[in-house]
Formats: sequence, C-alpha cells, structure tokens
Amino acid sequence: MTVTDAPARPQSVDPITFEVVRNRLAAITEEQATTLKSVSGSPVVTDATDFNNGIYLADGSIVTMGPQVLFHSGSMASVVRNIIRDSSDNPGIGEGDMFILNDPYRGALHQPDVSIVAPVFYRGELVAWVGSCAHQIDVGGMSFGSWSLKATEIQQEAMLLPGVKVVEGGEIRQDIWQMIMGMTRMPMAVGLDLKAMIAANSVASRRLVELMDRYERDQVLRVMELEIEHSEEQLRERLRALPDGTFRAVDYLEHDGHENRLYEFRLAVTKRGDELVLDFTGSSPQAPGFINCTYSGLMGGVVTALMPILASGLRWNEGLIRPLTVIAPEGSICNATWPAPVSSATISSIWVVTNVTVAALSRLAGTSAGTAPDATAVTKGSMTALTLSGENRDGERYGTFLLDSTAGGGGAYHDHDGLTASGDFCVPRPAITNVESHEAGGPVLYLYRSVVTDSAGPGRQRGGATLGLALTPHDTDELRAMIVGHGVEVPNSTGLHGGMEGSCNQNTLLRSSGGTTPLDAVQGIEDLARWAGERVDFDAKPGFFDLRRGDVLAYSFQGGGGFGDPIERAPGDVADDVRDGYVSHDVAAGVYGVVLAADGGVDETATVARRSLMRAERCGGRRPARVVDAQAGAGRGRVLSPKLSLAGDGVVHCTCGQSFGGGPDWKQQAITRMVAPEQHGPMVRLHAELELREHICPGCGALLESEVARLGVDHLVTTELA
Repeated sequence: MTVTDAPARPQSVDPITFEVVRNRLAAITEEQATTLKSVSGSPVVTDATDFNNGIYLADGSIVTMGPQVLFHSGSMASVVRNIIRDSSDNPGIGEGDMFILNDPYRGALHQPDVSIVAPVFYRGELVAWVGSCAHQIDVGGMSFGSWSLKATEIQQEAMLLPGVKVVEGGEIRQDIWQMIMGMTRMPMAVGLDLKAMIAANSVASRRLVELMDRYERDQVLRVMELEIEHSEEQLRERLRALPDGTFRAVDYLEHDGHENRLYEFRLAVTKRGDELVLDFTGSSPQAPGFINCTYSGLMGGVVTALMPILASGLRWNEGLIRPLTVIAPEGSICNATWPAPVSSATISSIWVVTNVTVAALSRLAGTSAGTAPDATAVTKGSMTALTLSGENRDGERYGTFLLDSTAGGGGAYHDHDGLTASGDFCVPRPAITNVESHEAGGPVLYLYRSVVTDSAGPGRQRGGATLGLALTPHDTDELRAMIVGHGVEVPNSTGLHGGMEGSCNQNTLLRSSGGTTPLDAVQGIEDLARWAGERVDFDAKPGFFDLRRGDVLAYSFQGGGGFGDPIERAPGDVADDVRDGYVSHDVAAGVYGVVLAADGGVDETATVARRSLMRAERCGGRRPARVVDAQAGAGRGRVLSPKLSLAGDGVVHCTCGQSFGGGPDWKQQAITRMVAPEQHGPMVRLHAELELREHICPGCGALLESEVARLGVDHLVTTELA
C-alpha cells in the first residue's frame, strides 16, 4: 500500500474548481446512497434509511457523509482507521479490495450495523477510502435480530467481523462470504444488503477516479483537505463568538436487560476559546447487560448532537471533530471495555449520549444570538426496536425489524414548536415505512397508526407529538415478537428553559380470549382501555413474547421536549392544539392554564385568572409581586437563558427583575418544588429512583427549569459562565 504524499499537493485551488469539485464529492455520496437503496431489499434501508455512506481521506478522515443516520458517520472514520492499523501488513490493502467490519471494539456501533469500506487507488497509489454502513436484520447470536438481552459478554451476542477482506481484487471471497451467510438467520436479506454496499462502494470508487482524471489527483485531494480545514475554521470561529463556561446535562437509562437498574449519564461541556471539552466523568459504570456502548459509539452520539446545533450550515466532516476533546472513563456505561455486551448500544447508551450532548450544547448555543436559533429541547429521547419472526402466509420463514418508532416528536425551539412525527435527531433526512408495505411484506395487519394526544412536551413552544400504533398477526397463527428500548420510566425528551418533558414510551399487549379478529375492537388508541381481554403493560425491555392470532401489540413513543414556560404559550395556540388533537382539555387547563369556552375558543378572563392562580401555587400560595416582562432584563448582562442573565457584578437576574444572588447556582435562591409526573402530562412516568423538580422564579412565578433527578441528589448547575 502506498499513501500519497500530502505536502506535495497544491496549497490553493481556484474558487470555481473548488466549488465544482466539492459539490461533485457530495454528489458522489448521494449516488452511493441511491445505489445502496436501489439494490437493497431490506425495508430497514429502503424505507427507514438506517444507513450511511461517505468518502474519507487516505488516513480515514471524514470528507463527506450522507444525511441519513449520523451515528454511522461519526463511527465510520474509526472503522477505516482500525482497518488501516490491522490490515496494512497482513493481509494487505490492495486495489479492488473491500473490508467488512461490525466489531464495536474496532469502530462499529453495535454488531447489526455492518460496515463495508474500500480503498480507492489512483494509478497505483491509495488516495482515499469510500464506505457504506447499514443495519442488518440479523447477524447471528443467541436471539433473532441480534439483540441479546441476556448476554453477559460480547461473544454471546452475534458474529464479530474485525475487518475481514470480503472482496479481493474485485472478486467476492466465497470462503468469507459463505462463513457470514452461515451465521445469519436471514441470508437472502443480509446477502442482498451486503452486495448493495459493495455496489455503492464500487460506484463511489469509480466516480472518484473519474473526478481525478478530469481535475487531477492532487487538486481533488487538496479540495478534500480544504473542505475539512474550512469546516474546522468555521466551527472554531463560531466557538470564539460564544462565551466561555461550563454547560451540564444529565439523563438516565433504565433496565440493562437483566434487571431494572437505573444508569446515569453525566456530561459537562467546557468551552474555552475555540475548543470544547466534553467530559462524561460521573456516568455510571458499564452494565452487565447489552446497553453499553464503546468509544466509537460515544463519538457517534457526540458528533450527531454537535452538527445540527453548533455546525448548522457548515459542511459536516472531520473538521468539526478537531476542536473537540472527549473524556470518558474506561469501563463506564458510555465507554465500555471488552468484553462488555453492546448489542443494544444504538438505541440505549448512544441515544442517551446524544440526549445529554444536545441538552448541554443547546444551553451553550442559547447564550448567543447567533447560535440561539439552533438551541433545542430533546427530540424523542428514546428508541424502541420491534422485531417479528415466524412464518409468513405461505409457510416460508419470515423476519423483519420495524422502525415505526422513528416517528416520535421533535424538540421545540425558541421560536417554533417541535415537529410532530418528526423523525429522529440523528437522521436529518427521516423516513418511515408505509403501513401498506409492512402488510404486503409480512403476515401483519395494522389496526391504527396515529398521533397521540398529550404526548408533546408542554412549553411556550410545544414539543412535537409522537405516533402510536397497534398491529395484529394476519394469515398466520403466531409470530415471535421482541421489544427493546428505554424511556418507559424515564422521560428522556427533556425540555429546555422551563419547557417540560415529552411523553414516555408505552408498550401494551392485549391478549385475545378466543383468537378472533380485533378489527372491530381496536381502531384507535382510545380503544385500548376498553379491551375486554387480558392486558399486559410491558416495561422497557420485555424481551421475546408470542403474538398469537387475535392478539394486539400497541406501542407509542416519546414526544419532543418543550421550550419555555407552558403558561406563557399563546392561549390561541393552545386552543388550536386542542382542536387539532395534540392537547386534551385537561392538559390545556392543568398544564397550560388555558380555559376554553364551549365553542372551543379561549375564555380570556378565566384564562388570566387560572394562570394567576397557577403562579401563586408555584410560589406556595403567595401571589407573585412582579409582573412578567420579557424585556425587563434586557441589557442587564450576559445571557444564561431567555429569562436569566448574569450581570457584571456576578449576580443572576430574571427578566422580571428578581435577583438570585451571586455565583452560578441560581437555583439556591429559586423556589424548588417536587411534583408528581402526571402534573407534566398523563403519559409522563418516573422510575422508582427518580423525582421531578421544578425551579421557579420567586419574583414572577415563572418556571425556569424542569429537572428529572435522582432522589435526594443535589440539583444540577446547568450553566456556568466563566
């Protein structure tokens, strides 16, 4: 293997050539994705877009990435670098080779996310890499789908491919191919997916060589390097414009597959000059079960949160990672050490890493007018995986992985509500499989898939509402089902600056008493409470269970977090939410303080009185002395949040004029009260080790922060300016 000599390349490229080449590189990555989706037959790829592609420098640095699952993009560079390290001497890296890797301790996220990467040679020299990664329906192990709830070590979970040469000199190695096909329960589906990734890489390699033929190798490589350098420079410039300080967040993950233990993720983001240090010290030790992630997964979650919040409008590549220092003690839940099981990493630890990074970076972004528009509450803070297996209506083997749960609720922003059925924060270009496609492809029938009332996190700007669905076996006697997720007892979709949490997940099995069709009995989520037969409400990880003829599986997902105090939401907007089915009358009155008239319009007098009473209740029965005025604190000092500012003398003030004294911990001078979870919505639940706290301004009764915390643990100092 020969790597090009970077210093020999031109140091500048004319602007027109630069723009043409950089956009052509992006187009190549788009063509990779198109090829992968065209060849693949898996709904995970074709409909749910659980994949990504990219182009990398010869050392593995990210040049381009697709707008699909960003977790993959953050980890693919590690995949390439580990293959360079492990394979350069033996078996060697040659022209026409491709390597397959799914080992989370060598760069993958978890075992079902399989990467195939290919070196790109130009006139005998290795000049770049291209790669594809896609989630596979099954890669072996003790359980269908390779979600191994009872695993205690990684060897029990699935096949482990450490970077094996699956294509050599342009030909698939049949010995390796047959070995892989022999370890999956779905060789037809997995084989087609792997060939789709090989085809995508072949197209990208060919297009990259053609681009170098046209614009010269050195010039194309210099454009690739400049893309990375420009992104780094632009991000550092944004960081320099933000105030120095430390911004903190905490989130929780329940149930490790063995027991319902509670795991904690703590993050402190320290910004100094043009650099960020993300420190996960204080997070829980690694779990005995499959919820851990390795360092590659940690980086995937961090990068996923960083790009939309601090790098909006920039080119997403390796340059955005260079200003970061990430600290996570080895052996922790978010940086597990061998042989900890990790098969649920993407929908467990990596997801929660993203949540806390979104929350901490949004607090940083909110301190400056330039980045405040990108500060957001958490979007659908959990993920639920559902696998179904058995026989189809023709008696053939059937298996699928449903990703309807991608359609959760989006986090709210300072000037607009979160999107309903938004897709995931980690997927900038989301998609969801059509109901008809699922029903045509397997023995299932959907009874409903619809928006869930009161699932959106309340706020001045409301979070997005989520979806719920119910399905039943059809033309088959029984299916084997499995649910894995989190967020049934933890409201992970936290709000921002007084916004409340989105709904928790709900997983319900309705048992049929006679095997008859439930078509007439269940046509919407409101029908679940009227089910005449046995009802089983599952926790976050019920594992495998039988779904028999006439049974109904109903589940819903987390809504998005809200932004700002709910009783500051425009009453007319609340009335519209009730009319549109996003908010119930009870939540409109009890959480938003909006009283509706018989015609659905706002009773203005009753609403003013109701909100005044709610402020008094927050202040222990005392009516607040100050009138809320969003402009009262303007210019008082540096911004901590939309309502709090830090004056030059170190004193924190609310916009109403209330002083919270000196020091960063303004909560010591706030009113703090514990509230029942249902006070924030009927679908909010809490683990036995958690409590819900409200931090309130004693001057105006405004809700400044809603905090989910361990019982009896000190509150979090979320924003501390240097």
